[in-house]
Amino acid sequence: MSALDLRPAAAPAPRVRRIVRHALMETRLIVRNGEQLLLALVIPLGLIVLHAVAGARFGIAREPFIASVIALGLWSSGFTSPAITTAFERRYGVLERLVATPLRRADLLLGKATMIGLLAIGQAAILVVAGLVAGWRPAPTLAQTLVTLAVVPLSLVAFAGLALTLAGRASAELTLGLANLVYLVGAATGLLVPADSFPGWAQPLVTVLPTTALGETLRAWATGGFTPLPLLVVLLWAVAAIALARKVFRWTS
Repeated sequence: MSALDLRPAAAPAPRVRRIVRHALMETRLIVRNGEQLLLALVIPLGLIVLHAVAGARFGIAREPFIASVIALGLWSSGFTSPAITTAFERRYGVLERLVATPLRRADLLLGKATMIGLLAIGQAAILVVAGLVAGWRPAPTLAQTLVTLAVVPLSLVAFAGLALTLAGRASAELTLGLANLVYLVGAATGLLVPADSFPGWAQPLVTVLPTTALGETLRAWATGGFTPLPLLVVLLWAVAAIALARKVFRWTS
């Protein structure tokens, strides 16, 4: 009969489990934050309700508008929320303390990426259901659906890269102000307002923005169109934003 071994044998959890648990913690923190919920769900849901009440009176077509609202929600999940939360984590030393745990820096980033994906999926599901209840009836083609399935995750990658770039260099207070300002600018440039609504001289500039690429993709998906150009736009933005974030991000204040 072997002796009972009571010696401590502490060991970190497997890497995948560490990343998943960190992602779930990040998600819970975002969901509990009233300001983030305001941007992610309250404003988009309010826009859907407002359109249901008065959209027809102003001649605003339902299908492209609700697709635009979904794009706006994804913009907040991919850029605004990660920028603000990461900036305050860096200010209060949370990031450097987490790096001292078994979580590696790559694990922290993968956890944030998983959090963004979870938020985006849940948010999109809620907004789609709300749109359907309000009478939204998208008519996508197979080709545009395939484009959309590529554009949406690439857009989130580009947004997250831009968020980390801002949060990794600016102070928490400056990031908070700029992130909310950029949220409004993004809403006005391509997310809620189509590129062809701008003056001719401005359309080429608006078209190459990642916000426009996401908005135009979802509007084309909802209305049965086909727009492959945004795929190239968000691919370039995703590569450039991640490369820039990797270069300039600082883990400490």
